Amino acid sequence: MRTDSSPGTLPAREHLPAGDAGTPVLDVVIPVYNEEKDLQPCVLRLHEHLKRTFPYAFRITIADNASIDTTPQVAARLESEIPEVKSFRLEQKGRGRALRTVWSASDAPILAYMDVDLSTDLNALLPLVAPLISGHSDLAIGSRLARSSRVVRGAKREFISRTYNLILRGSLQARFSDAQCGFKAIRRDVAQALLPLVEDTGWFFDTEMLVLAERAGLRIHEVPVDWVDDPNSTVHIVKTATEDLKGVWRVGKALASGSLPLDRVTRPFGDDPRDRDIQDVPKGLARQLVGFCVVGGLSTLFYLVLYSLFRQFGGSQVANALALLVSAVANTAANRRLTFGVRGRGGAVRHQAQGLVVFAIGLALTSGSLAALNAASSNPAHSTELAVLVAANLAATVLRFLLFRAWVFPDRGDSADDSTVVALNTPSSPTYSTAPHHPQNPQYPGSYAPLPQRQQPQAHQGSYDTTTQFRAGEAADGTWRDATMQLQPVRPHDTDPRDPR
Repeated sequence: MRTDSSPGTLPAREHLPAGDAGTPVLDVVIPVYNEEKDLQPCVLRLHEHLKRTFPYAFRITIADNASIDTTPQVAARLESEIPEVKSFRLEQKGRGRALRTVWSASDAPILAYMDVDLSTDLNALLPLVAPLISGHSDLAIGSRLARSSRVVRGAKREFISRTYNLILRGSLQARFSDAQCGFKAIRRDVAQALLPLVEDTGWFFDTEMLVLAERAGLRIHEVPVDWVDDPNSTVHIVKTATEDLKGVWRVGKALASGSLPLDRVTRPFGDDPRDRDIQDVPKGLARQLVGFCVVGGLSTLFYLVLYSLFRQFGGSQVANALALLVSAVANTAANRRLTFGVRGRGGAVRHQAQGLVVFAIGLALTSGSLAALNAASSNPAHSTELAVLVAANLAATVLRFLLFRAWVFPDRGDSADDSTVVALNTPSSPTYSTAPHHPQNPQYPGSYAPLPQRQQPQAHQGSYDTTTQFRAGEAADGTWRDATMQLQPVRPHDTDPRDPR
């Protein structure tokens, strides 16, 4: 499937409309395990900050990871005393499992989490979620490694963090700067499509989610943070690092094999200049040319090495044919994946067969050049043979690109809609429930209601029963719903009439 042309199952991002409603806009999850001392100060401080600075309704959810101390009692007491606080008990450990469970059950359009030690300055919370509310970004992360970040921590943790992120950049081509900072947010419609693809349930959950989101073309916003290391952290560094390296290997293997259906998470951008119709400029031509040139240069070096090797055991024509055949198979596979963005195994045999036809044309050009050289000189030097082959390969390369683009990997444009994978909630697929039908937008059954303005709570309103158990993707009424989300576009009359602006 062509990932660069598939419209995906996510709609174009839109600014969440402002207005009054009963659903919190932001749900901040605090995963905890045996945090009886730090939990109450953390929640009280976070609640006071949100009440003072956050302009919309919010919720704080305590996700208890099977604590064996008095953490559940502390969470229950906070829930009974503060209307905006909810608690959620899990009987299995794992930060990733806690985030997946609570985010899947939440009805807030913006989902976030932070560590209970509050190492990150809370003034970065509003800048973290603002790009998600505005429709600018899909995910947001706090970064301790940005140039403007101010971080206080020991040399050991600093070295481990930077080394880990270098590993991610080198092995998984990650472009985000800090995968492990416990300060992240995601839009709910993105989470519903992305979380079923994330396998890890522990500390690698963040990294896997970010890598898959980036590979799917989602926009990740980074916020520089002020961060102070918690000397009493209970994280086991060696064990966590080992599990993270195993996760890097697993995700890298899945990405290399094309087994992940990332097309389900792609989305058309609202006003991306790359989506505009510009006459006389074929879509994706510049990127494809760059990729083709890189692959072609490496293939040429590979071909020349093979030719020199085979030439020691046979004539020039046989060596040329064998070297060109092996390099052509590798060239087609590389261009299929890297230049034209075709993932998975579907159509691979057909593409290789068409590539062999292109190879035959290149073989005719290079063999003809060698025949002409041998006719002109009875015993040409090896360097002369290589020069002639390079010139012939340049001509064959131009023809190969044109045939690849127009015949082997054509850009089908709108016809890609017919092959789009749509993520549907079935009892056998771990996808997640959507928002209820919005009465103002009957054509968008999963659209968000207008953003609720925060009001002074008088009772437990809008709370959800944390004792209710259900499977991932199953709604409260037992039905399975479509995971595709639609966002309501912003219109002038969606503004709050109480807003003096």
